[in-house]
Amino acid sequence: MDNPATAGEHLRQLRRQARLSQLDLALITGVSQRHLSCIETGRAKPSPGTLHNLLTALETPLDQCNRVFLAAGFAPRYTATPLASPAMEAIRDAVSHVLHANNPAPAIMLGSQWEVLAANASTVVLFELVGIPPEAANGLNLLTTLLQPGGLGDHLINAEEIRTRAWQRATREALENPALAALLSGLPVPTCTDLPQEMPPLMLTRIRSTQGELNFLSTFTTFGMPHDITLTSLRIEHLIPADESTWQVMRTAYADYSALVL
Repeated sequence: MDNPATAGEHLRQLRRQARLSQLDLALITGVSQRHLSCIETGRAKPSPGTLHNLLTALETPLDQCNRVFLAAGFAPRYTATPLASPAMEAIRDAVSHVLHANNPAPAIMLGSQWEVLAANASTVVLFELVGIPPEAANGLNLLTTLLQPGGLGDHLINAEEIRTRAWQRATREALENPALAALLSGLPVPTCTDLPQEMPPLMLTRIRSTQGELNFLSTFTTFGMPHDITLTSLRIEHLIPADESTWQVMRTAYADYSALVL
């Protein structure tokens, strides 16, 4: 069903997308299979607590949860608090701590459209090492700079692999994010046709720099159990040096940078 209208139809679609049977979901949530069947078919109306329980078990994005609550006749449960608001002070402090603690490895915080909201000093150092002016990071969109010519993607040794991976991830996210979908519509589609026969356990981000090749592993940090739509969209990407030579370059460059700014 492409456009579910009732809460039950939403739940049935979400359950099927999660590849769970009614019995599976009943066992996970403690809701009886019979009651779950009645909810999905509209013969029973779920309480807000039951609806929250089911949606949490299905790992439903919070903005989609709001649509299901509305379909059930309830007010939306989740809000999107601006990151700059006083209520988000603890979040901003935590992010700042994580970014700083990641030095001398680069780390950036991304928003729902892959916009760079914050970055640590080592990110500035990395930009300098690849010949990109540090001020270019202001207002930077990671997806745009990876996919468009003239951006960071041009400095990647395995550019098409990274561009393809970024495109695939962003396309999945855009299914529930119209603004991201609009951004993607104006970007070139990567065509990676020369992938190796045997893929390694992790794809490295391989960067061409003034100090030679730099290799990084990419990991993401997200907020656990968020109850705010803004927090669900935030993630910190960590670029962890993948070999000793990359660590040494980043340590030295970060120390030199710190000596200049302090």
